[in-house]
Amino acid sequence: MMPQLYHVPLSPYCRKVRLTLAEKKLEVDLVEERYWERDADFLRRNPLGKVPVLKIDGLILSESAAICEYLEEVYPTPSLMPREPKDRAEIRRLIGWFDDAFYHEVTLMILGERVNKKLTGEGYPDSRNVKSGVQRVKFHLDYMTHLLDHRRWLGGDEMSLADFAAAAQLSCLDYTSDVDWDRSAVVKDWYAKIKSRPAFRALLADQVSGFLPAPHYADLDF
Repeated sequence: MMPQLYHVPLSPYCRKVRLTLAEKKLEVDLVEERYWERDADFLRRNPLGKVPVLKIDGLILSESAAICEYLEEVYPTPSLMPREPKDRAEIRRLIGWFDDAFYHEVTLMILGERVNKKLTGEGYPDSRNVKSGVQRVKFHLDYMTHLLDHRRWLGGDEMSLADFAAAAQLSCLDYTSDVDWDRSAVVKDWYAKIKSRPAFRALLADQVSGFLPAPHYADLDF
């Protein structure tokens, strides 16, 4: 049976898993899940009621970091984690940076207010949160610039899960045109490389009801 991924299109955690699956050329049946409706069948798959959830190899896996590590161990080609323990630790540190700090300081503040509240019926955007996210994204783009000034990719010389974790967050914000690409040429070039990969094509085709993507969103030469 083809693997099934329960997801929502503008979840960076789901996108990170989708990028990993696509990079490893694993076909998957995408099932859009309205997790906020707390469907009983979905809650049996993940009692926390969170996406992504991946059904694969007779297993039901949840939590994006655990899913990506499973895929890396069971389907090691192409590799998205370095061999050396110290290098793997750095990749995991960066994944944590984007999954935790970037998400809570930026993505949740901007996308959570502008998109998720409308989709889930939670009310109107809080402009204070949006302004906070817009300010904090500058700090994160500057930190990415620092990393890329010294490395070919965020975590080192080879593309890794750290790059997918970052690209997943930024691609969600880019959908709503909330990334100032003029702030850093090196980050823009890095994102253009990621965006041009075959693994990214399905993300660029995403459509969210009620929200049109930015005009440049699917443009590889943005």
